[in-house]
Amino acid sequence: MRAREHGIAIGDGTPAPGDRAALIFPRRTLSYAELDAVSARVATAVAGHARVAVIAESRIETCVAVVGALRAGVAVIPVNPRSGTRELAHVAHNAAPTALLLATGTVAPEPLADIPVITVDLQTDAINGDPGPRATPTEPVDPEAPALIVYTSGTTGPPKGAVLPRRAITSNLDALASAWEWTQTDVVVHGLPLFHVHGLVVGILGPLRRGGTAVHIGRFSPEAIGAALAQHGATMVFGVPTMYRRLADAAEVDSELATALAGARLLISGSAPLPRVEHDRLHALTGRGVLERYGMTETLMNTAVRADSGPAPGTVGPAVAGVDVQLVDDDGEAIGSSDGETIGEIEVRGPNLFTGYLNRADATAAAMRGDWFATGDMATRDARGYIRIVGRRATDLIKSGGYKIGAGEVEAALREHPSVHDAAVTGEPDADLGERVVAWVVLRTGAEVSAGQLADHVAAELAPHKRPRAVRFLDTLPRNELGKVQKQRLG
Repeated sequence: MRAREHGIAIGDGTPAPGDRAALIFPRRTLSYAELDAVSARVATAVAGHARVAVIAESRIETCVAVVGALRAGVAVIPVNPRSGTRELAHVAHNAAPTALLLATGTVAPEPLADIPVITVDLQTDAINGDPGPRATPTEPVDPEAPALIVYTSGTTGPPKGAVLPRRAITSNLDALASAWEWTQTDVVVHGLPLFHVHGLVVGILGPLRRGGTAVHIGRFSPEAIGAALAQHGATMVFGVPTMYRRLADAAEVDSELATALAGARLLISGSAPLPRVEHDRLHALTGRGVLERYGMTETLMNTAVRADSGPAPGTVGPAVAGVDVQLVDDDGEAIGSSDGETIGEIEVRGPNLFTGYLNRADATAAAMRGDWFATGDMATRDARGYIRIVGRRATDLIKSGGYKIGAGEVEAALREHPSVHDAAVTGEPDADLGERVVAWVVLRTGAEVSAGQLADHVAAELAPHKRPRAVRFLDTLPRNELGKVQKQRLG
C-alpha cells in the first residue's frame, strides 16, 4: 500500500511495505497492511456522512477511526474525552456530527448520547453499529475539503471549531519533513493527547505520511519513553516542556534512560517554551539538544528549528517552507526590524491555514487581516529570521511604565534561577505604572530565595523595568494537558 494513503495525503507517496509497523500502542500494533484493511472498513461505515466525532482517547482505535474517516473524505471532530458536559453539548450543537466513533468499551458521554454510534473493535477487527447513510468511499481530490475540525480551548468564550482542510495537513507535514529531515526510516515516540493537532496531526498522521512508524506510549512517563526508545529503536521524540523536565529529572538518576535518549536522532518540544535550564540539563545528560517549534490549532506549525542548524534555546526557529510569518505593530503595520528586541504580533499566511471557524463567520473575520491570520502571539525576530515568543497579546503583553514587556521573557529569566522550578508571569492593574509585573513561582525542593532576590535576578538578566513588582510563591502552577499554564486561574 502507499505510505501516503489513508486520507492523510493527496497524490503519490512512497510505497511502504505492508508488514512494516504503522502504529504501535501498549496493547496493540498494526502493520500498514492491517491498518489499510481495518481503516477501509471504517471508511465504508462512515461514507456519506458530512462530519463524524471521535472520542479521542489515547488508544489505537482513535487512530484507526481518524484514518478511516479521512480515507472516506469525511471531516473528523476529535473530542477530548475529559471535556465537561457544557463543552460537549456545545460541540454537539455547533458541529452537529451525524455519527460518533468509539473504541470498544467506551461509553458515549451524555451530551453525545443521542448521536448514532459506530464502534471500532480491534479485538475482532470489526466495525459495528453502522448507522448509515452508506456510500462507496472515495478519496477526495479537493485540497480544500475539510479534514479535521479541532476545537480551541475556549479560554475567552465557547470553544471554536477550527476547520483544517486537507491541504493544510499535507503541506504542513511535508514542510516539517523538510525541516527535520523526516523520512520513512524514522520511528516517532510520544505520549501526547490525540484530540489536539500536536499529538494527532504531527505525532500520528506525520509518521504515517512519511511511511514510518508512530509509537504512542499511552500515558506519559519517563520510563515508558525510555522503554519505547530501547524496544522500538525510536529516532524522534515529541513532547512538551513538562515532559522534558520529567525526562531530565529521571535521566539524572537513570543512566539507561539517558543512554536511550542519546540514541534518538531528534528531541522536539512544543506547545509552550522550554526553559534554557532544561535545554542545558538534557544536553549535559544525553549529548542531544532539543529543537522547538511553534504552531496553533488554526495554523498547524508555523516555525521550526531545523535539524541541520542545531538547537536554538529561547527561539522557535524560522518559518517552515511555504509559510510566511511577519510581525506587526499596534497599528497593524509590518515591522521591518530584525533586531531581536522589537516586539510585534505574529501574523501568518500560507497553505497551512484553516479555512475558518465552523459556523462562526464573525470570529473568522475578526482573526483574519486580509490573507494574514492574526495569532495573538507576541514575539521578536532576529537577523537569522528566528522567532522568539514573548507571550500572548491578551494575557502576556504587559504595558508597564510606558514599556511593553513580554511575560514569556520574564518567565524564562526566572526559570534560569537555580532555586526556581517553575514560573509564570502576569500583569495586574497598578495606579502608577498602569500595569505591574507579577511573578508566580514554584521553588525547587529545599530551595530558599526571597521575592526581592528573584526580582533583582530578573532586573540583572533583562532590564530594571522588567523586574517583578510582586512575587507570589505556589506549590504548583495550573497547567492543561499540553503543559500550558492556565493563567486565568492565577490571582
